[in-house]
Amino acid sequence: MKNCLVVDDSKVIRKVARHILESLDLSVSEAVDGQDALTQCEASAPDVVLLDWNMPVMSGMEFLQALSSAKMTARPKIIFCTTENGISHIKAAVDAGADEYVMKPFDRETLESKLSIVGII
Repeated sequence: MKNCLVVDDSKVIRKVARHILESLDLSVSEAVDGQDALTQCEASAPDVVLLDWNMPVMSGMEFLQALSSAKMTARPKIIFCTTENGISHIKAAVDAGADEYVMKPFDRETLESKLSIVGII
């Protein structure tokens, strides 16, 4: 079973994402910010990270930068999941290493499509 790390400071978003991801037969873990996510990724890399942009402690962009120098056996796929919808934000995320980008609010169909694009389902 593939596993997904949901990184978001909103408990509601994590709960919604977990419900959708588990319905797609993915194992789900959660992180409340980028630092928490980085620690979890270094301990056991997930197959995919659903990543929020704006978070306390360490933002999504800071997490991506730190992830590039982290010691891991395999780099997870990264799907940015955020309300930031400007072309400059999308370009910055992709340039920093994001594999896909999804806008909040998202639904099962959208998330399933993005997971398919990055080869997780």
